[in-house]
Amino acid sequence: MTSLLDLDLLWVTGKGGVGKTSTAAAIAEVAARSGRSTLVCEMDAKGALASALGVDELDFAPVEVAPNLHAMSMSTEDALREYLRLFVRIPFIGRIGPLAKTFDFVADAAPGVKEILSVGKLCFEVREQNYDLVVVDGESTGHIVSQIGAPKVIADLVQVGLVREQTQWMLDILIDANRTGVAVVTTPEEMPVTESSELLRRLTRETAVHPAVVIANRVLPVLFDRREQAVVDQLDAALPTLINAVGPGVSAVLEAARFTDARRRTGAQHLGRLRAALDAADPPLDIPIITVPELFARNGGRRVVSLIADGLADELDVEIPSDR
Repeated sequence: MTSLLDLDLLWVTGKGGVGKTSTAAAIAEVAARSGRSTLVCEMDAKGALASALGVDELDFAPVEVAPNLHAMSMSTEDALREYLRLFVRIPFIGRIGPLAKTFDFVADAAPGVKEILSVGKLCFEVREQNYDLVVVDGESTGHIVSQIGAPKVIADLVQVGLVREQTQWMLDILIDANRTGVAVVTTPEEMPVTESSELLRRLTRETAVHPAVVIANRVLPVLFDRREQAVVDQLDAALPTLINAVGPGVSAVLEAARFTDARRRTGAQHLGRLRAALDAADPPLDIPIITVPELFARNGGRRVVSLIADGLADELDVEIPSDR
């Protein structure tokens, strides 16, 4: 599993509300802690990544937010400006004005054009080896396929010429399982698991990009082993004695423990269903499902990201230098 951090480009996606951004930031933090030069990029520019990293805001120019860790927020206009400067050799100062409006018109008429600029920026960072790992806080499960798949769509439509050349080198990076992967974040609940299962089937079929891992977030801990569970099951008969000895609150504690354990069991069934779906895929998806425990935290932010990073470092068996 340490190979996850040995990728050049890792996309992180998931259904809204499962902790996708915090997980992307945590993966980037683990990579940075391990000594890898890391860039984490937010694709939807909503500001969630900045909050997760504990900084005021992010923009297109990467900034160092921790040792070995840089962060940025994607901007299509800035990506277009950089593309024109690097590949078309047109220098621009300030806003690109009328050209940007023309580009927006073309992009609206030809789906995938905006996406390919954003994806191209990240692939360019990989090609130039500016970082050991680029972690992408990608779109949610409903949009990630069109985002990652844009170069393939364009390449299928245009068989020759400059456009084909400009998409082919991106595809070479994206479809190489040794360089690029997708981490799908889910929670042990019915809808997130169902969406994740469908996404994993679509990724290889429609984008040729390889799923690398499923990260099950907010997994409840096991409260009782088999022997303890047998004792808990017999507590009802002893409940009056316990109430007399401890107080009326013991009944509420027992009920809460049972409710939590029931939720954990249900969550385990959902994750089992996801594992079965991966095994039943054609071809089978032999990828790991790793877990991040429920943190019982009301808010996100850098502290939560660091706690998730601690859990992921253990799951990934990542060796962190002792001076960190």
